[in-house]
Amino acid sequence: MSAGTVVLVGTGLLAAGCATGGTGLRDGGPARTETVARTGPPVGSAASPNAVTSPASDRPAGKVDPVALLKADPKVSAEVKRDLKPCTGKEYPVDVSYGKVTGGTVVDIVVNVLSCADALGRGSYVYRAEGAKYENVFADEQPPVYAEIDRGDLVVTKPVYGKSDALSYPSGEDVITYRWSGDKFTEQDRVHTDYSNVDGGSQPAPAATPKN
Repeated sequence: MSAGTVVLVGTGLLAAGCATGGTGLRDGGPARTETVARTGPPVGSAASPNAVTSPASDRPAGKVDPVALLKADPKVSAEVKRDLKPCTGKEYPVDVSYGKVTGGTVVDIVVNVLSCADALGRGSYVYRAEGAKYENVFADEQPPVYAEIDRGDLVVTKPVYGKSDALSYPSGEDVITYRWSGDKFTEQDRVHTDYSNVDGGSQPAPAATPKN
């Protein structure tokens, strides 16, 4: 097993759902409400030091435990793991979306870790199913960052802040599109948008500048 592979044990980890679109946040609203059908149940796997046992009764069918997935992943930084705590009660600052983004027949998992104080993205990760194992095939831990699935591509958004910008009013944003190629993601497009300072910078500038 590679260092970036996490094993999930139990038949209830990722059951079939009801949605058919599979295009994720950008096309279908908040990711946490979307479930995408899986083509089959996980096959058996051997126990490992990184194994996470997760009985089906712990959560609704069709979902994984993103917190357990992150904490068992050696590719997730110690800083992100240390700060991965509930904001209120048992609610963790984690967004999860399910969809096909790595060209396989089984749905992938995109996980975003946010900060409790300001909901800014702390880290974004993509997990690809390999039988009963989930392999971390993408990680961006340079905040602020947020990843989502758009028509089979991975789209990563990064707000850009100037020295005097308030958190709610960034100066602009970078939108980076990645596409799965062979066994990894490759950058396909990058667009930078500068926001105007009208109404405190809440309105985007008329033009965006592509970066090739």
